[in-house]
Amino acid sequence: MTTAEITGRQREQGFTLVEVLVALVVMSLMAAMAWQGVDGMIRARDTSQRRLEATLRLNTALAQWQQDLVSVQEAPAVPGLRFDGASLQLTRRTPTGLQLIVWSLRDGRWLRWAGPSATLSRELQDSWLRSQQLQGSETSQVAVLEGVSEWQVYFFRGNAWSNAQSSGDPAAPAPGASAPARQALPSGVRLVLTFADGSGYAGGVTRDTVLGPQQ
Repeated sequence: MTTAEITGRQREQGFTLVEVLVALVVMSLMAAMAWQGVDGMIRARDTSQRRLEATLRLNTALAQWQQDLVSVQEAPAVPGLRFDGASLQLTRRTPTGLQLIVWSLRDGRWLRWAGPSATLSRELQDSWLRSQQLQGSETSQVAVLEGVSEWQVYFFRGNAWSNAQSSGDPAAPAPGASAPARQALPSGVRLVLTFADGSGYAGGVTRDTVLGPQQ
């Protein structure tokens, strides 16, 4: 057998080093391209998941806000609904009495504080006084939403929306009540939330709520 025949058979039985290196480079490129595709899918899934969670948090917070407002109940001891620019205080009906609720915005956090249900005017007044001293760090305050940069509240009075801090119609005093005259409850409340950049929420949201009938 000649030398040329031996060399030819050796080539038929295996690959040269150059061929192996080329194959490895090709497989490495294919693996890199496949990993980029998988990484892109994972990132897209994570982004969609974060957006879904943010939407659920927002809807839950707005649902609680509306639930509080539709349960607003005027009481002789304290105002039924009041907004001072920083906090919104309301008195709502519960199965066991009346409860004072405070919504406020501090350091980008939309907070909700709920006092105990009260059956006596004195208890409701004590809860009102306590709500005036909230600092935002109390464990009883719950951050229902993060990333809120600004909020605005409007009341629907006289067939028009107006600033919630503007004067409204005086409320009719309860029979035999000695408390000073207060503003009548509006028929609706408009909430406007503005979100900070990077909060996961786009732009802002506006929500109108019709107050429930008084009992």
